[in-house]
Amino acid sequence: MKFSYSLALLLLSIIGYGQENSYWFTDDIKKKVSDSTQGQSWKSQMAATYYSISGQYKPALESWDETFGRVKKLSTADSLKFIKLQPVNAKEYILERAASEQIIIINEAHHNASHRNFASSLLQGLYDKGYRYLGLETLASDSLNTTKFAALSSGYYSKEPEFGNFIYNALKIGFTLFPYEAEGNNKEREIGEAKNIFDFMQKNKEGKYLIYCGYQHAYEGVHKSWEKTMAGRLSDLTGVNPFTIDQTQFSEKSNLKYNEPLLRLTNNTVPVVLKDENQGIYNGEDKDLYTDIKIIHPVTKYIKGRPNWMLKKNRKLYKVPAFKVSMYPVLVFAYRKGEFEKQGIPADIIELKASKDSRFLILDKGNYDIVVKDKEYKVVNRFEKKIK
Repeated sequence: MKFSYSLALLLLSIIGYGQENSYWFTDDIKKKVSDSTQGQSWKSQMAATYYSISGQYKPALESWDETFGRVKKLSTADSLKFIKLQPVNAKEYILERAASEQIIIINEAHHNASHRNFASSLLQGLYDKGYRYLGLETLASDSLNTTKFAALSSGYYSKEPEFGNFIYNALKIGFTLFPYEAEGNNKEREIGEAKNIFDFMQKNKEGKYLIYCGYQHAYEGVHKSWEKTMAGRLSDLTGVNPFTIDQTQFSEKSNLKYNEPLLRLTNNTVPVVLKDENQGIYNGEDKDLYTDIKIIHPVTKYIKGRPNWMLKKNRKLYKVPAFKVSMYPVLVFAYRKGEFEKQGIPADIIELKASKDSRFLILDKGNYDIVVKDKEYKVVNRFEKKIK
């Protein structure tokens, strides 16, 4: 989307990279937004971003939909067409197709942490098929290839816990990460991003490439403002037609009524793509600006108050003991051992407003420092926990 870059710049002008309190209480986010002199559209985006970075998935969706939520109706003709489409597991399809591809470009909505979670689930399979390089739009530098974890200074959107986990997993698997953001906006930015990726490729040819971006940068075809997107311009530079993946159009909204009709019809429990009777993959109705596939993500269910998509693979629920919290409200962070002191990204965050709140973190196996901060963002407790 055209506003994503300007939004990031505005946010950075307010809070900056590496600022001490990157994670906010709900009430403080509401106050920051209400005190802003910006318009309602910007306020919705700003709040959604703050909520997302602070681990508040549902409020992020709700804030976004305050401005951008739309109820869409389905025509009878479209309904009959969609009913014939058959769901196929998206992860399995992508990994199967990845074997014959050289460049994969997959996007996200910047306020939707589930997209990072899904992209992370692809990493091992892609690495096994020869992918070695991961380009991330948000990165400020490539220093994390040395440190092996993301820090507050690594980028903006990467401060969000699922993005930090995505980066951590990529580095652990063996990917080399690289930034490709460019100055300017619109056409100038698309050209710059594509050139930055192409320049990296000329110096790094020992594997295939996964490019992770926001919104329409992954689209191919003709863009009404940019002419061509980053994906289209990269294709021109490399001579390679990238495999482009959209996660944004058919993701859930905060309210079922705002969901795309196709998502309501599919009623899936895992991310899927849809095949027609000729085994062709459905990639949307817009043939001028498109991606090769569109992922239909399922509607989130909540377990102990947390999104079910967080409980993947070896992750486990960890209940923060009541005696570890002596006041309310608090923010509870789980940092991988040694990363808190180095301004790392928490693996998970929860806000506890009262003793009755669900107090479950969701963590991979490993050693953690659990850090509790009070309303003034001061550390009031810290203890170690090993997740087995």
